Amino acid sequence: MTQKNILSQVLVFGFYLLLQIFFVRQLVLFDYAFCFAYIASVTLLPFETNRVTLILLGFFAGLTVDVFYNTIGANAAAMTLIAFLRPSVISLLTPQRGYDERQTLSLSSMGLPWFVTYTAVLTVIHHFVLFLLEASDWGLFLPVLLKVICSTVFTTVVIVIIQFFRRD
Repeated sequence: MTQKNILSQVLVFGFYLLLQIFFVRQLVLFDYAFCFAYIASVTLLPFETNRVTLILLGFFAGLTVDVFYNTIGANAAAMTLIAFLRPSVISLLTPQRGYDERQTLSLSSMGLPWFVTYTAVLTVIHHFVLFLLEASDWGLFLPVLLKVICSTVFTTVVIVIIQFFRRD
């Protein structure tokens, strides 16, 4: 990866964190759908990003959000898990012809069906872990499940909308 690409990825990573902390945090629909667009800071990193880097960046992004949300590590745990699982999810969704090494993980390069599936899978994992840790009670499983479903749809739609405005 060139220095220009690295700088670009750092700026995108920072953009998603700042967007979450200062703007997206306020997006809540009916107390069930919460937007966590910052997960795109890790899910949209280049294919060639190694797993250790993904995990460290995921932990850092989650911990940063935890500081501003007062969630005591729940976001860090959820982000670390999706960073760890990201290569496996990409492998599951790999088409027969494979991927071009230089191809970016974006809506424009991957296509809408693939991008929505990929984003939704990682988002559902993130939200399930996050809301279950926050509830810390299996008796609240159904309300947690409702929050996971609503928030996954909301977050996925927001990430897709942001991708429509992104230039590759």
